[in-house]
Amino acid sequence: MAVETLTFGCRLNAYEAEVMKAEAEKAGLDNAIIINTCAVTTEAVRQGRQAVRKARRDNPAARIIVTGCAAQIEARSFGDMAEVDLVIGNEDKLKATSYAPMVFGAPLNDKVQVNDIMSVRETAGHLIEGMDGRARAFVQVQNGCDHRCTFCIIPFGRGPSRSVPMGMVVDQVKKLVANGYSEIVLTGVDITSYGPDLPGSPTLGKLTQAILRHVPDLPRLRISSIDSIEADDALYDAIASDRRLMPHLHLSLQSGDDMILKRMKRRHSRDDALAIVAKLRSLRPNMVFGVDIITGFPTETDAMFDSTLRIVAEADLTYLHVFPYSPREGTPAARMPQVSKHIAKQRAAILRQAGNAQLEKLCNSRVGKLENVLVELNGIGRTEQFLPVTAHDAQPGELVTMRVTGVAGEGLVGKTLQQAA
Repeated sequence: MAVETLTFGCRLNAYEAEVMKAEAEKAGLDNAIIINTCAVTTEAVRQGRQAVRKARRDNPAARIIVTGCAAQIEARSFGDMAEVDLVIGNEDKLKATSYAPMVFGAPLNDKVQVNDIMSVRETAGHLIEGMDGRARAFVQVQNGCDHRCTFCIIPFGRGPSRSVPMGMVVDQVKKLVANGYSEIVLTGVDITSYGPDLPGSPTLGKLTQAILRHVPDLPRLRISSIDSIEADDALYDAIASDRRLMPHLHLSLQSGDDMILKRMKRRHSRDDALAIVAKLRSLRPNMVFGVDIITGFPTETDAMFDSTLRIVAEADLTYLHVFPYSPREGTPAARMPQVSKHIAKQRAAILRQAGNAQLEKLCNSRVGKLENVLVELNGIGRTEQFLPVTAHDAQPGELVTMRVTGVAGEGLVGKTLQQAA
C-alpha cells in the first residue's frame, strides 16, 4: 500500500489532497492513509472521526495521519484517538518535511504537530500534474479568510486570507492544460479577497484575465464560490468579453433577508444580491447562478424565511445548496436564540423543492439546443451552465457538442454530434 488520501469538504481540500499525496511520497512515506477533514459543521467533524475509526479497522497496519480544518481546530481531540498516529495542521500538511518523522523513525515528542494558523502570512503554490479520478482540475488561488461571519468556524481552521502569486497560478493552469485538462476551476476559501497581500495588489478579475490571456489553449475556465460584494470591474470585464469563462457562478448568499444577513455579519444586503445577478446577466444573458443558503438561522421567523424563499424566483437562481442551520461551538451564532431543528429542516425541504423546480425549468429550456459538454468519468457530462448531461457515447475528458433531446431526472439527455471546437 502506498499513500491513500480520504478527503472531506470543499474543492480546496480536493486540490490539497493531490499536493499532500505527492509531498508524502516525496518524503518516502508508504503504507499510510491521510484523512483530510472538514470542520464546517459538527456533523462534518463527526464524519472525520468516523473515517479515522473505519480506516484503522480496515487497515490495522497502516499509519493514520489526520489533517484538515477539523484537525487544525480540534487537534488535541484527534490526537487523543488511539487510532491516530499523527495530527498535522493545515499549513504543514503541504510540506514533505511534515511526513518525514513517520518515515525515518525520528521520535515524536507529541503526535499532535499543529501550529498557530493565525500567524501564517503566505500560501505557497504547488504544481500538481492532475487530479485523480476527475475530468476537470481545481487550482488553488487563495487560502484563509479575514471575515468573521457569525456562523462560521473556518477562519480558525484556515487562518488569515493570503494569495498564491499570479505567476504560479498561471504556471499551474498551463501544466494542467498541457496534461490534457479541458476545464480548470479556480478555488480557495474566499477567492474574491484575492490579491491585496501581493505586490501590486492584483484582484481576482486581474488574475482571471491573466489566465485567459497567457493560456490561450485553455478551453474552459470556471470560478468557484464568490462573495459577490467583492467582485471587481476586471472580473465583470472578463465575464463580458471571454466566452471561455463559463456562464455559471456560485454565490455565497446564505439568506435573502436583510435582518438575518446582518445577524450573520454578512457584508451584502438582499438588494445587493439582486443587483449583482442583474448586472451579470446584462453582461452574459445565459448566466446561471448557484447559491449557498442556511435555513433556520437563529432568530429566523416565518417572514424572514419567506424573504429567502422569494429571492429564489426573483433572482432566478438555479443551483441551491441548502443547509439547515446547526450550531457550531465557538461561533457567535451558537449563542444566539435558536430555531428548532425541526423547523430548520422543514424550511430546507421547502427551499430544496423550489430549487428542484428552478433546475427543471432550466433543463426544459435547453431541449433541442446544442451544448458544449465536458464528459466526466462516470458517463455524465457538464454543459457550460453546469447542467448534467448523460454522455455515454463519448470518452471521459472529451469536449463534445451534443444536441439535447430531452430531460431525465435532474439533468439532460442528448446525442453527441462532434468534438467541440
